[in-house]
Amino acid sequence: MLMISPYFKAKDFVLFHGDAIEILNQFDEEYFDLIFADPPYFLSNDGITCQSGKMVSVNKGKWDKSQGFEEDLKFIDNWLNACKRILKKDGSIWISGTLHIIYKIGYLLEKNGYKIINDIIWYKPNAPPNLSCKYFTHSHEIVLWARKTNNSKHTFNYEIMKTWNNPKDKLKNTDKQMRSVWSIPLLSKSEKEHGKHPTQKPLELLNRIITASSNENDLVLDPFVGSGSTGIVCNVLGRRFMGIDTSKDYLDLAIKRFEDKKTASLLFSAGSD
Repeated sequence: MLMISPYFKAKDFVLFHGDAIEILNQFDEEYFDLIFADPPYFLSNDGITCQSGKMVSVNKGKWDKSQGFEEDLKFIDNWLNACKRILKKDGSIWISGTLHIIYKIGYLLEKNGYKIINDIIWYKPNAPPNLSCKYFTHSHEIVLWARKTNNSKHTFNYEIMKTWNNPKDKLKNTDKQMRSVWSIPLLSKSEKEHGKHPTQKPLELLNRIITASSNENDLVLDPFVGSGSTGIVCNVLGRRFMGIDTSKDYLDLAIKRFEDKKTASLLFSAGSD
């Protein structure tokens, strides 16, 4: 039973401010049909990166700083365990990450009894170069998709997803199965109109995930909601949404994006292959 009041509440769109694990533990068991999590990657190590042709710090905030290997593992384990309790029997969870955390997450998914269904490669055709020139350019992220248990079922809108193989005409079925490598550019300028979160995901990425693994009126949760992309897509697709974040600034950004009707229209002009 929730003891905390929403930070923002509209029809089928609710945001909570606070610690994700503390709030997750207040929801009833088997409450959500789908969870998308974009957790901290623990990349804020005082390094530099390239952004729009300029050298910038990789530091994103205290929330993205590693607390050490064991503490990071404990944090991931705790929120995965909390998510499993509130995920419906036939629900599923998607989690995005880079090499810095995704293998820890994969291990802990199995430790907590989830069944990994797919690992999706999100290929970024416009990824920035690395500045050290000592390794290959990071041009993808991995998105893990898992169901609650080995024996549980999960929603997969197979026929709908085949239409994504023809991005210029999604009504034309190519009869080809969608593959596990998705080419989706990083954010366009229009998606940053109200400001941006440092790890903001393209609307098209969330569009695929939510369309593939949920149905109309399903309840979707994002425990690290950031600028609200998951909720924006849920609103367009007719899903109910709840999100959590520790930052009021990012929650305010999510609200601005939700209330701006132009934001939803960006979903239908998003580029992908």
